[in-house]
Amino acid sequence: MNSRISLLIAFLLLFFSLGFQSTNNTVTDTILPGQSLTHPETIVSPNGIFELCFFSPGNSTKYYLAIRFKNVSEQSVVWVANRKYPFPDSTPVLNINQDGDLVISDGTMTFAMTNTSAGNGTHAMLLDTGNLILTNRVLELFWQSFDYPTDTLLPGMTLEYSRPLTSWKSKEDPAPGNFTLRLDYSLTIMEGPDVYWTGSLASFVVLSSNSWPTIKYTSQTQISRIVLDETGKLKLQSWLQEEKTWNTSLQSSRCGDYALCGAFSVCNETAQEPCGCLPGFKPVSAGAGAWSKGDVSNGCVRKTALQCSNNSDVQKDGFFRMSKVDWLDNKPLRSEISSDKECQSSCLNNCSCIAYAFEQKFDLNRTKSGCLTWQGSYLKQLSIEDKYGNDFYLKLPPQELVTNDSSSKNESNTAATPGATEGVMLVRAKQLVAILAISLPLATLMLGLFLCCVWRKLRMTSKGEDLVQLDLGMTIKSENSELLEVNKRGDIRKKEVKMPLFSFASVSTATDNFSDANKLGEGGFGPVYKGILLKGDLVAVKRLSRRSGQGWEELKNEAMLIAKLQHNNLVRLLGCCIERDEKILVYEYMPNKSLDFFIFDPEKRKILDWQAQIRVIEGIAQGLLYLHQYSRLRIIHRDLKASNILLDSEMNPKISDFGMARIFGGNESQANTNRIVGTYGYMSPEYALEGLFSIKSDVFSFGVLLLEIVSGRKNTGFYQTDSFHLLGYAWELWTSDRGSDLVDPLLDDVSSIRVALKYVNIGLLCVQENAADRPTMSDVVAMLSNESTALPYPKQPAFLNMKSVMKAKTDNSRAEICSVSDATVSIMDGR
Repeated sequence: MNSRISLLIAFLLLFFSLGFQSTNNTVTDTILPGQSLTHPETIVSPNGIFELCFFSPGNSTKYYLAIRFKNVSEQSVVWVANRKYPFPDSTPVLNINQDGDLVISDGTMTFAMTNTSAGNGTHAMLLDTGNLILTNRVLELFWQSFDYPTDTLLPGMTLEYSRPLTSWKSKEDPAPGNFTLRLDYSLTIMEGPDVYWTGSLASFVVLSSNSWPTIKYTSQTQISRIVLDETGKLKLQSWLQEEKTWNTSLQSSRCGDYALCGAFSVCNETAQEPCGCLPGFKPVSAGAGAWSKGDVSNGCVRKTALQCSNNSDVQKDGFFRMSKVDWLDNKPLRSEISSDKECQSSCLNNCSCIAYAFEQKFDLNRTKSGCLTWQGSYLKQLSIEDKYGNDFYLKLPPQELVTNDSSSKNESNTAATPGATEGVMLVRAKQLVAILAISLPLATLMLGLFLCCVWRKLRMTSKGEDLVQLDLGMTIKSENSELLEVNKRGDIRKKEVKMPLFSFASVSTATDNFSDANKLGEGGFGPVYKGILLKGDLVAVKRLSRRSGQGWEELKNEAMLIAKLQHNNLVRLLGCCIERDEKILVYEYMPNKSLDFFIFDPEKRKILDWQAQIRVIEGIAQGLLYLHQYSRLRIIHRDLKASNILLDSEMNPKISDFGMARIFGGNESQANTNRIVGTYGYMSPEYALEGLFSIKSDVFSFGVLLLEIVSGRKNTGFYQTDSFHLLGYAWELWTSDRGSDLVDPLLDDVSSIRVALKYVNIGLLCVQENAADRPTMSDVVAMLSNESTALPYPKQPAFLNMKSVMKAKTDNSRAEICSVSDATVSIMDGR
């Protein structure tokens, strides 16, 4: 159902139309009784975002009534009324009949869009959300298009089990196609009666409704959508106005959690035919020709049985290595074996073991090794992943090892490992001698080329890449740097990722030798400078100050973390410079400075209007939710504050400064530290007093930041009342039913004040003294996006007793206090 606020806006606009346009038949955003819509007329939503019109897709001659984005040039249709019943030409008319229902007719065929029998007095209106509603003067909602989705979810729409998305039949035919997106405790795409894909998308907010779950799509970008296209792809898209194209930031993969290809198979998303058999296996249904026709659900079987013999005269089984493998839902047995060789030997000597993998895990304090083995006679589908896969060793009989050793030379994703028999080794030795005999005349030339490449590589590594020549519009080719990663089983391990390493000379050139004219500001890490590239692009250069309390560990921590994170509300790291004593990070440039520059200045605060503030609040919440729940690394930021929220050219927020962040692995939910870092005023009580931190520490910081944004006042240095800080002042007003006194006086609109009071309530829930009482960020995002949910009454916030605050600042008996600064640092220019 649509929100009451949207209905109120609709009613006011409707009243305006009735009062001032009663004698005018012009259709704007409303269809009144007696009015009609024909081609090429349109109905446009109040702010010109959507339009309702008749259209004919592509080269088709059929006409449909549709809702589409008004100012989007490329495939902008989001809803089709008569997708099963097209009209043959452009003559149909949309109007409201005597029963108060919307109908389309061309004189020979009539299509009833609604069947409410609401009677006289109904009116149709197109809202800025893209929702077409049928209502009356007293705001009764009889019907809305959001309840009948076609192939697209818009922000604010809800996907339920009874309301699936159905793809178009083709790009030029909006009739129901072959693919349907259903919600059954997970997202499932059906191709007819068969499961095509199942998985989840992190951009959804999951709520619960009775016995079935629902998914409500929320977005920071107004022109965005989730669409199930005619090929069965589920895509999360936003419109890039300058490029005039849709940007797909997330889409479903056929190699998902569902074992599409069957047992002993491998799925490669980049291949033309994604399904194939593992080395040494063949299709079960090959004899009937079903495999070649696309029927791969029966999977594969071994070509040759394993030997599994201890007889020294019998050739033994061996292993075939596959790279970049994700074993998806296959659950291995884990044992604490310290080396790959021992792991291999353990599997080789166990007849029930059919494969193994050796992993190294890192829990931030120590390294642990693990041997993973798969037992039995069944293995589900594996998947090939270019970025996050692992080495996987499949047990094969000796004759299959020789065969696959030869074939693997033409396959980039597999490589043979040493077998376990002298016979196999003898065959390979003969092959090696033959290869060397053929290639011997070329050996000198190859050696020379190799040495030349090594020399050029060493030369490039010593100098680093040229920052000035960096092209921000292209994929960055980079040097390797170590990173910690959490895989799908919750284990932390080392991962090689690419991140550019720039030379100090080029960084100095880009910043005009770190001139004061290019200085943007200075924080706890050190000064930040503006860098100008050859093509005129701008970057932000953060240089470690020798006087900084931070150092190599913080820089390495930030580089390792942020290089891996990808989210619209996190600042992007472009590269680093580590040369001699210099330690420098290079970021994307944020032209609108940091959040504190606006919210704490009465004049500049007017620039960041209320709608922009809402966008900032929701963006910060989405960024934290990604860090806590949806990124591959579960991350606690530990220094969330107004000066660490940067604003891009469209005032969208991006969380920055990950030097203090910590990774949580596996099922960790809380950690303890003797080195307390962060900024007073934003630190949770359990962290400031006891060194305990968790995701609820970030929730506390978010609550403080939320109250600061709504009130326009800093939490620290608060002397206007008997309260020593903003939390106490907010609690005092809230408990005396004067919460509106906290809201920025620039907000004089009643609906805006009501939303602001909801934010105050959420902020107070986030800063409750007991961490267990605070909501998670997924709860916060749900509360921010759901306008109809009743919020709980908050308990007393932390630090109301100022003695505990002073203790947090002076208690050095157990912790090394490494706070950046009590004061928030305002940035002098964009960064």
